[in-house]
Amino acid sequence: MKALRPSLALVFVAFLSGCASFQTGSDLLRGRQAFLIGNHEAALAYFQSVAQKDPNYFYGTALRQGILSYVGRAEYATGNCRQAQQTLERALSANKEEDIARLYLGLSLACTGDRQRALQEIAGGMQGIHDWLEYITQAHRFSFGQWWDPRGEIRSAIQTDLAMLSARDVDLQKLVADAEWIGKQIEEEGDKARRDEARQWGRDSDGNDSEP
Repeated sequence: MKALRPSLALVFVAFLSGCASFQTGSDLLRGRQAFLIGNHEAALAYFQSVAQKDPNYFYGTALRQGILSYVGRAEYATGNCRQAQQTLERALSANKEEDIARLYLGLSLACTGDRQRALQEIAGGMQGIHDWLEYITQAHRFSFGQWWDPRGEIRSAIQTDLAMLSARDVDLQKLVADAEWIGKQIEEEGDKARRDEARQWGRDSDGNDSEP
């Protein structure tokens, strides 16, 4: 069999690379879907598959999140809190501004009994998410920002929890439940924003809502 010509070889390599990228993206999306419906074991398997293929993989545009953040969250959700702590610390060492990873690091620390640090990381994660939402909804209020947390429900919940964190006695069980809710809501918010923006584009182009 003759060797491939250099040009054909490059095309073949590019094709394989494109297939691998498509598979990685598909696994990430399947993992997110499994995570959001509570199938955490399946989500963890998908996220780990992505991390093995590309440990530097990021998902999202406005809100970019690394694959290690997703792996750590799934590890926490499956009860492997110490491993989740290690994974999330790695995620934050790569990008200290990943506020959802910081939030889940706090949850993992609470799970392992490190109360003081857990409160600190949960507070930092919540404040970061709140500030990011404030920035997006103001700086991009005439474009995609208007679709993120439009009723302010996530930010309101965060403000309530931050006020509780400033008190002397913190109800850790309630804080953990609230933090888990916030983590899930901000993850879903990007999907909602894209759907709402698409519906608005449908109205603008057709003169009415594109959905029945």
